[in-house]
Amino acid sequence: MDPHTPPDVIAAADSNPGDRSTLATGPAGIPEMHRLFDLQRAGYERERNPALTVRQDRLRRLLAMTDAIGPRMIEAISADFGHRSAHVTRMADQLVVRAGIDHTLRHLARWMKPRRVATPIAFLPARSRLQPQALGVVGVVSPWNYPYQLAIAPAASALAAGNRVLIKPSEATPRFSELLQQAVAERFDENELAVINGDAEVGSAFVALPFDHLFFTGSTAVGRKVALAAAANLTPVTLELGGKSPAIFNADCDLDVAVPRLMAGKLLNSGQTCIAPAYLLVHR
Repeated sequence: MDPHTPPDVIAAADSNPGDRSTLATGPAGIPEMHRLFDLQRAGYERERNPALTVRQDRLRRLLAMTDAIGPRMIEAISADFGHRSAHVTRMADQLVVRAGIDHTLRHLARWMKPRRVATPIAFLPARSRLQPQALGVVGVVSPWNYPYQLAIAPAASALAAGNRVLIKPSEATPRFSELLQQAVAERFDENELAVINGDAEVGSAFVALPFDHLFFTGSTAVGRKVALAAAANLTPVTLELGGKSPAIFNADCDLDVAVPRLMAGKLLNSGQTCIAPAYLLVHR
């Protein structure tokens, strides 16, 4: 996709939750985005396979950042939403990120080790192994409904794998997005991890960058456009897309247990969850 694609083609927040103020940097943010991308590409070329200690340090800084901005994160997200329970932010954004990073830190050394695999008979007597390698520069386009979790969880995975990461958060959560940009800038060199804020025009240009991998979370409709933009650069994509999530009640299920569980899943975060149940199938 051409970087000058009209602003309505790609939106980082694919679902506008009302009349919120938005970041409107427009074309002004695009040169900065290219500068950061080039800086991260150069950083990757200098260090293509970061040591375990380097990766662990980056992950621990993410953990420290999560704790340091916790109270401000709650306030910023609530202000962006009009109101959001502090408990939801602690559970769905902060706790999920912390648990994921803790798990990665425990297993990263093993994940990085080469692994012997079988050699096809045509290549004998050679030996084969799988060697995990970093890809390069990874882009993350995150939505507004879980703004910290869906920006930092994929970023943490990419950093653990030895990559450099550039995040484009949603313009529908301007207070949180500004907080995230400041917090990352205080703890990371720009060639490691950086945040670029901007409106839909910046989002269009972002997904058109020649990333080595691109994460996108949002609607199926926008996901198709992101995939098309990435295809121009042969960029692999990971798409977490919304859809219609069915729930099925067996004939012998305990309704007193099942119904409250169903409603908890449906109403979490005011229903703004990609896997919130959309319809229920029951026996006649």
